[in-house]
Amino acid sequence: MATNLVNSLVDPELAKNIFGSEQGTEDISFADSVRLGEKFGKKMTARKRSGHRFAMTYPITQGPKEVTGDRLLIKCFKYQPSRTGLSERKDKGVVTIKGTDTPVTDSNNKIVKGDIKAFDFINQGGGADKSQSIFYISLPIPQEINDSNAIVWGDDSMNIFQLAGLNVARSMVGGKDKNGNEIDFPAAVSAISRSFLSGDSGIDPQTTNALISAISGKAINAIGGNLNINSVIARSEGLALNNNLELLFNGVTLRTFPFNVTFTPRSQKEAQVVLEIIRALKSAMAAKKNATQGQGGIFLRSPDVFTLRYLHNGKDHPFLNRIKDCALTAMNVNYTGAGTYASYFDGTPVSINMSMTFKELNPVYHEDYSDAIGGVGY
Repeated sequence: MATNLVNSLVDPELAKNIFGSEQGTEDISFADSVRLGEKFGKKMTARKRSGHRFAMTYPITQGPKEVTGDRLLIKCFKYQPSRTGLSERKDKGVVTIKGTDTPVTDSNNKIVKGDIKAFDFINQGGGADKSQSIFYISLPIPQEINDSNAIVWGDDSMNIFQLAGLNVARSMVGGKDKNGNEIDFPAAVSAISRSFLSGDSGIDPQTTNALISAISGKAINAIGGNLNINSVIARSEGLALNNNLELLFNGVTLRTFPFNVTFTPRSQKEAQVVLEIIRALKSAMAAKKNATQGQGGIFLRSPDVFTLRYLHNGKDHPFLNRIKDCALTAMNVNYTGAGTYASYFDGTPVSINMSMTFKELNPVYHEDYSDAIGGVGY
């Protein structure tokens, strides 16, 4: 049976027998776990041999009445840092004289085309290194599962003076006057102010007076005053600057996924699996100090990361949401899950409640919703 178990985790058709199926699952020994890792092409490290097995599933045996066909599959991988930078590539285009935009011409005065250097910006977020798996955990799907997507929008305001200054700044970038001289920013602002406040500007007198009051307040602030422009305009003309309030997109957020799992071991084998599941998760979420003693070196290495999948009869769930690579940010284990402490003869608690909080390493973007993503998407 152990041989069939090892093969089942390699053969997708037989994997149903381990990670949720009508036939149920069986226990796997440390020796079989080592063989399983080698079959995947990953040698078992000392940590895997001493701390926990490669594949862990709870419960280790299931009857037909206990199986819903839905499972939560947790895979642990080494963390792969993000990659940012420039990637050089060659494109076909117009060849220019080095250091200029002047195109190179041949003896017939035709523009020369050839290989030119181009650069792509690389911005790949951190994630799981799928080539270095550490362990697999298969659990009954939790009773409360949900996903929450949120985007950051924020109020933003900009009054007429700020808008005018922005327009002046835009027109001045690389701009020159009619004589070919660089445009002077203060001079441009003064010219615009004079045109606004002139009698033939088309602005009604009350607005002109309000603008004069605002400019006067700014001038006083420049020499050490502390006047509120809206207060100056309100006192002088009974008006207030239109702040052009608008809701603007500010950024994205990272999603969190809390899970609660209750363990009630029914045998010594099952108790051992529960112990190893808890130990494996705790060790994977801990930072690495790269030393066996003391507080470690100058730097700490990132903890391991996880991929989470909802399964239905051994395949990706046809309805539930998908989850990107995650970090285990918090974990709490309550060894008195029944409300009072009770244990079996070997010391294993009768009921254990484990709560986990996973957080995605990267945000969800519109481009992630491809046709290949099933169910409700992310």
